[in-house]
Amino acid sequence: MYRASPNEGIAWITGASSGIGRGVAIELARRGYRVAATARRADLLAVLAREAQGFGGDISAHPADVTDASGIAAAINEIETSRGAIVLAFLNAGSYFIDAPESFGGEGFRRTFELNVGGTANCLGPVLRSMRPRGRGQIAINASLAGYGGLPQAAAYGASKAALINLAESLRLSLAATGISIQVVTPGFVRTPMNAQNKYPMPFTLPADDAARRICEGFERGGFEITFPKRLAWPMKAINLLPYPLYFWIVGRLTGGHGRAR
Repeated sequence: MYRASPNEGIAWITGASSGIGRGVAIELARRGYRVAATARRADLLAVLAREAQGFGGDISAHPADVTDASGIAAAINEIETSRGAIVLAFLNAGSYFIDAPESFGGEGFRRTFELNVGGTANCLGPVLRSMRPRGRGQIAINASLAGYGGLPQAAAYGASKAALINLAESLRLSLAATGISIQVVTPGFVRTPMNAQNKYPMPFTLPADDAARRICEGFERGGFEITFPKRLAWPMKAINLLPYPLYFWIVGRLTGGHGRAR
């Protein structure tokens, strides 16, 4: 399994202006990578780039919207023309909204899938076309432990993350003989602006910089899945083997009563 290193090329990160993406950009720059950071907010990317000054590596800003396929392709071309070949891509851009039963509707699903799944696909196409002729590359797709089972008020988000896990599994098989490594990142609860809207308990929540460190260690270690924290990850996977009544009871307990029958 190919594992990128800082002296081989560029690390590209989407959704880099806040949360996990921002933390991973900083952590990789500290580890000596030249990082190309992409997000919609050019002003936040500029702040991020300045913050990395004096690190072993650096960060450059490349604003783009992952839902704009042509814009993303242009951003990748700009990165590879001006900075060098992308050897590590962390496809992290995504969104989450609370889909409460009283406001449930198709529009929220469409927007969530357009960004979380469609945006990832928009990035995968051009970055794979760049990596395949070189015969090497490392791509990590940020999913979530929510992709392994339904959580309250997260139907669209969880379904989109389940799709990303399936996507990563498929690509891992399809690209096995190409020299391109595929990883899936399945974090638990991370303290980010996105998760701040949750109204239920979030057990074993990690700071964003801790999550970023674990993800970067996973890049270096290799293997298909980067999952954490283990004390939440393994139970989340295990309870999916249980009968549904037990699954709903356990998840209801973990989330402070949300999802329990009334």
